[in-house]
Amino acid sequence: MSLLEVTDARRARQFLDMPVRLYHDHPNWISPLDHEIEAVFDPAKNPNFQHGEAVRWILTNDAGEVVGRVAAFINNSTPQPDPTLPTGGMGFFECIDDQAAANELFTACHDWLAQRGMAAMDGPINFGERDRFWGLLVAGFTEPNYGMFYHPPYYQQLFESYGFQVYFKQYTCNRQVPQAMHENYHRAAERYAREEPAYSFRPVDKRDTEAMARDFYQVYSQAWANHSGISDMTLDKARGLVRQMQPVLDERLIWFAYHHDQAVAFTINLPDLNQVFKRVGRKFGLWAKLRFLWEQRQFQRRSPKKMFGVIFGVVPDYQGKGVESAMMVQAHQSFIDAGYTDIEMNWIGDFNPRMLAVTRAVGARIYKTHVTYRKLFDETRPFERCPIIK
Repeated sequence: MSLLEVTDARRARQFLDMPVRLYHDHPNWISPLDHEIEAVFDPAKNPNFQHGEAVRWILTNDAGEVVGRVAAFINNSTPQPDPTLPTGGMGFFECIDDQAAANELFTACHDWLAQRGMAAMDGPINFGERDRFWGLLVAGFTEPNYGMFYHPPYYQQLFESYGFQVYFKQYTCNRQVPQAMHENYHRAAERYAREEPAYSFRPVDKRDTEAMARDFYQVYSQAWANHSGISDMTLDKARGLVRQMQPVLDERLIWFAYHHDQAVAFTINLPDLNQVFKRVGRKFGLWAKLRFLWEQRQFQRRSPKKMFGVIFGVVPDYQGKGVESAMMVQAHQSFIDAGYTDIEMNWIGDFNPRMLAVTRAVGARIYKTHVTYRKLFDETRPFERCPIIK
């Protein structure tokens, strides 16, 4: 086998094409968009290159066929809770069912990161935010949500045989949208409507992207401030995220709670775009863009129709007061009116028991499990899982 760094357009195309052959007999696989993968490795499009670096490889067999791919990266802007354990990342792993081939790819990441002073690597993760391309699918091998990878079951053995250990698990929870909310949620909504005139709950205005970015930044920067490994949010970064969502968002699915017109909680959901993209394909040229607009219109008329929860947050001072319950009751009726039948709540870490409790309270069940692994380069060092958020 030969390990080849991706340094030109031909190898970049091989990197993108490799999963197509790998998953040809996996009916639930939906390919990510080529241009979104390429954007991760483009310094002009990925701001993380301002604070780090990335490399990617393909692995070929004696016949010159690509049998694996992987990437490694360092993001110096990501907080390192333990200064004695600087940790890099690996991701975008795809490989045939062959431990020797997988080991070649893992070792390439290990060596590259170690040469740059890293003492561990997490993977498979993204060279960017956690909302996409993060974690290894180990249970619930159904169609992936937009921004998430599908993986074959044998990947788990490839990772664990190399010495990766579970750092944390990420759950995707499923709920039928028309299912009634718990009566406690309705009581909270009624109390806020009756006794708390300083509070309001409303969906976003898709046209006012600046207000959406400002409110998102206000909540996120407080609600997620104590989460290990989360990069700092800035208003400019929030504006960028809103710009990315703006062409595809359904404003009926994004709700904020306000206290004296200050945002204190949000639930951000999107239509499940993979239900559109699987009919369009992974190459997003002019014809594909036109096809996307048509399929997006058809999706809105379709039933059943799925949405997915991107992120949920409550400013700490307002947690446990029923604010999120009142917001969810208002949002829930909006979801029903918009015709959505299913919701998958994406990316709920096992280190976040409060959020897991919220999903149970709304009647959701764990539907898929992804794992973020960590590999310590010093195997004599005691392994510690991601700390629980108190």
